[in-house]
Amino acid sequence: MAKINFSELRNALDFVSSAPKYQHKAYICIDSGIIYWVSETIELEEEVPDDLETSESYISVPHKNDLKLGQSLALSFISQEIPHDYNFVANLFRKRGAYRRFKELLQLEGLFNKWLTFEANASDAALKDWCREKNIEVI
Repeated sequence: MAKINFSELRNALDFVSSAPKYQHKAYICIDSGIIYWVSETIELEEEVPDDLETSESYISVPHKNDLKLGQSLALSFISQEIPHDYNFVANLFRKRGAYRRFKELLQLEGLFNKWLTFEANASDAALKDWCREKNIEVI
């Protein structure tokens, strides 16, 4: 069973999710709990094993969309906080720049900080569930 520091894992999730899917990756070594970071777009100075993507000794850290923490989470928040704007926000997500406009709406409604807390709590819960599924012990 891999043991991993939760804040390091959270940072890895944020890194993987900070770009389109598969552009940034992070891998957990099952034996040591070390997280290796890889990017298709930026050069990282970290040395990484050659077999990250082929060996069963590593588990790939998911992207937030794999954990249902993208659009569906935003719509869940809107449904709870300002349900009368649900259709408007759902339409926002059909266009480019949706997340920026979503955050602007939250600022106007005075809900931005509440969203950040909601998002962080949902991310932590989803990541802990993922760890249980993957037999990773969080320390």
